[in-house]
Amino acid sequence: MHLSKRGEYGLRAMIDIATALRSDPGRNVVQIKEIAERQHIPPKFLEQTLLTLKNAGMLRSRMGVGGGYYLAHPPEEISLGQIVRVLDGPLAPIPCVSQTAYEQCGCPNELTCGLRMVMLDVRNAISNILDYTTLETVMVRVDQAEAALTKHPGD
Repeated sequence: MHLSKRGEYGLRAMIDIATALRSDPGRNVVQIKEIAERQHIPPKFLEQTLLTLKNAGMLRSRMGVGGGYYLAHPPEEISLGQIVRVLDGPLAPIPCVSQTAYEQCGCPNELTCGLRMVMLDVRNAISNILDYTTLETVMVRVDQAEAALTKHPGD
C-alpha cells in the first residue's frame, strides 16, 4: 500500500469535516474553502477528491449559498480503510494477497510462497488498523493529545 497525496488529503479532509461538524452542532455543512485553508490543501485538488468520496457514498453535499459537504454516515461508521480504498485502491502491497483486487501471481505455488505469506501479514496488519479506526476514533485521539498538551505545555 502506498498512501498518495490524494489519499492523505482525503483522510485529512474527512477528519476535518467530522471535527468541524462535531465542534459546532448547529452547523450543517463545511465549505471546501474552509477545509483547504485549515488543512493547507489546494482547493481544486480537494474539490476533485471530495467529489470522489461523494460519488462513493461517503459524503453528501448541499449546493448554493451556504452550501458545502457533510458526512453521509456518522463518524463512527466511516473507517479510514474505506476512505483509503476509495481514493487509493486496495490496501494489499501485492495483488495476490488483495481481498478486493486479487490477481494470481507468477510464483510456482501460492500456498507455499514465502513472499506471499509475509505480504499477507502486512496486508492484514494494515487492514486491521485502518478498518478498525473510524473518524470518531481519530477525533477522540486528537482530543486526548490536545488535552495532554494543555496539561503539560512545552514538554
